[in-house]
Amino acid sequence: MEGILVVNKPDGMTSHDVVAIVRRTFKMKRVGHAGTLDPLATGVLVVLIGKATKLFDKFVGFDKAYIATLKLGTVTDSADIQGKVLDQRPYEHITEEQIKDAFSKFSGDMEQLPPMVSAVKMGGKKLYELARKGITVERKPRAITIHELKILDITFPEVKFYLDCSKGTYVRQLAHDIGEALGCGACITQIQRTKVGDFTIDEAVTLEDMRESHIRNWQG
Repeated sequence: MEGILVVNKPDGMTSHDVVAIVRRTFKMKRVGHAGTLDPLATGVLVVLIGKATKLFDKFVGFDKAYIATLKLGTVTDSADIQGKVLDQRPYEHITEEQIKDAFSKFSGDMEQLPPMVSAVKMGGKKLYELARKGITVERKPRAITIHELKILDITFPEVKFYLDCSKGTYVRQLAHDIGEALGCGACITQIQRTKVGDFTIDEAVTLEDMRESHIRNWQG
């Protein structure tokens, strides 16, 4: 058996946890995922089964879309609400127009610094492995493309937004950068990946509802 399974990853679980469950469910050793979602994030996780694991490089390169929420005034070491709070800054003076203006500056081709809490490897070690040990290293900016960045709702101190972007784009880092542009800081409180290439959240299945009929055929 081989194919592509589109899973709606739940909160609090790693991508590796999902792969382990799929492996046990279908009694398959060759199972992998294409595009890590950290425990805070939910949504589309493309799981490759059997010979479909050969498609890894193709799927990793797909554009992705997210719906996320940032919180103004809070800066953490992981750029999300689960990290250690480094600073609390006033945000009450920030206006909706200022927020819209800040968002408008993050579009098109640009460079982004990978966060320490990421799967980027340096010296054979993933950055998040170093971060867990309290080690911070110098990172090089990476070229990314933001195709669309749209504010969906502003309910102070939170801003909900939609993001369509290229591979290698970190939503948490984007939120952090927007917070710095506003001068009040920000961190992510919620992330849902809604799309990977042509695979959407509407076709994703929960782990509870997983069954063989949901696996797309793979043509090698």
